[in-house]
Amino acid sequence: MRQSLLITLLLLLSFASKAQLILLEQHPSKYVCYRTTGEVILDGKLNEPDWNAVEWTQPFVDIEGDKKPLPHHETRVKMLWDDQYLYITARLDEPHLWATLTERESVIFYDNDFEVFIDPDGDTHNYYEFEINALGTEWDLMLTKPYRFGGIAVTSWDVAGIKCGIHLQGTLNDPSDTDTCWIVEMAFPWLTLQETHSKEQTPIPGDQWKINFSRVHWRLDVVDGKYAKTINPDTKRGFPEYNWVWSPQHAINMHKPEYWGILQFSGIEAGKGNENYVKDPDFETKVVLRWLFDEQYRYMDKHNRFAHSAIELGVDAKLMANKTINFDATNKRFTLSSASKEKGLFWFIREDSRIWKAADDTPREIRP
Repeated sequence: MRQSLLITLLLLLSFASKAQLILLEQHPSKYVCYRTTGEVILDGKLNEPDWNAVEWTQPFVDIEGDKKPLPHHETRVKMLWDDQYLYITARLDEPHLWATLTERESVIFYDNDFEVFIDPDGDTHNYYEFEINALGTEWDLMLTKPYRFGGIAVTSWDVAGIKCGIHLQGTLNDPSDTDTCWIVEMAFPWLTLQETHSKEQTPIPGDQWKINFSRVHWRLDVVDGKYAKTINPDTKRGFPEYNWVWSPQHAINMHKPEYWGILQFSGIEAGKGNENYVKDPDFETKVVLRWLFDEQYRYMDKHNRFAHSAIELGVDAKLMANKTINFDATNKRFTLSSASKEKGLFWFIREDSRIWKAADDTPREIRP
């Protein structure tokens, strides 16, 4: 990289829109995941010593981040792993336990729910979504890419071999009392998750995957002794749901994987040591590429084509004298690239939002 990162960032800050650049000031949430020392029973009770040995995440925030107030009820997550599974448990504080959907593959977020989003190789394509309510009803799907880029939700896809358990501290669907929380435990099998990893592999210590969690929460009233969604007297319709997340999306949209948190896998067993999170040395480079990617679409809106250079996007020519961002663009397609800290490799991002690291941008699948 011939131009210093500082100059590059100053260059980018000259633009009017800075949506992606917020990640340079507010790093996505991160969690170091330790290995299990024994069996994990999926019952939601968290009696295993391993769960007691690892920390909860910080409490969830609103999906838009600090633009909105903090959630009414606390939500936290813990994670563990072994050779077969990624274990996730979530505790959702809740004074009114409520769930209605019982058929698998229902649209679970019409109830209060907990959701998991996983992108194994972090390229923003072919990622997983899993939702569950307090009844234990599940919905899982695979997204070929984000909806806004023409992504397709493959609802027939299943997390084959997933195991779940739920523990309710309170009584479900009973407005006559005050409840405490519900706890869900999940075991995601690597044999399924690795299917969309570019290297088709399970994690090794030091690997980092993109992951995020969402909690959907609806306002409720009691009508004829039963819970019902609160009706807005002005619109005569229900209020919009709350969306509370682990790593803020800075927009009401979970399908922006670039904002998801980072899960770092440790080779240390739970309770037997600590490992520091290691920031990706190419993190800023990827943010820069993603930010210029957004600028390309703003340019397209104005000019009905993509820009062929950073100069066309309005970057000061002096600052780009030793540019580090390479443009390969036609009127309707583009690829941006920049050198990785890893010698001989580059980061690429193309018009459908996929971002990846390689020696060049030739698709692997067409090589002899």
